[in-house]
Amino acid sequence: MDHESLRAYCLSLPRATERVQWGNDLLFCIGDKMFTVLALDPSHGVSLSLKCTPETFAELTEREGIIPAPYVARYHWVALEQLGVLKDAELKSLIKRSYELVRDKLPKRVRDKLESPPSKGPKKSDKASARQKPR
Repeated sequence: MDHESLRAYCLSLPRATERVQWGNDLLFCIGDKMFTVLALDPSHGVSLSLKCTPETFAELTEREGIIPAPYVARYHWVALEQLGVLKDAELKSLIKRSYELVRDKLPKRVRDKLESPPSKGPKKSDKASARQKPR
């Protein structure tokens, strides 16, 4: 996967957002919490980082080209040294799972806000009918 296809996939997840942080990292977030970090300049040795379960963390870090993510490994984040370390289907599955892990840990009020449709306010006809006297 290249940067554009990764970006498109991450943003296809419900309510996912993106922002650039730390100068050259593209963060994909749900409810302002990051679930995947894509290095725009992977010169520091990491191309992509994501959250996973403790079991998956242990399995992935035994593979060549996948290391515990700097600064966040204690939260079960792994880092891919190159994007081609995993097949596209496996990488998409890991990104989706990372998204779900982060989303499920959000406070209930944030999750509720993310799940509710955007409020448009009352319709004109609703206001008019509320003012009418019952017959």
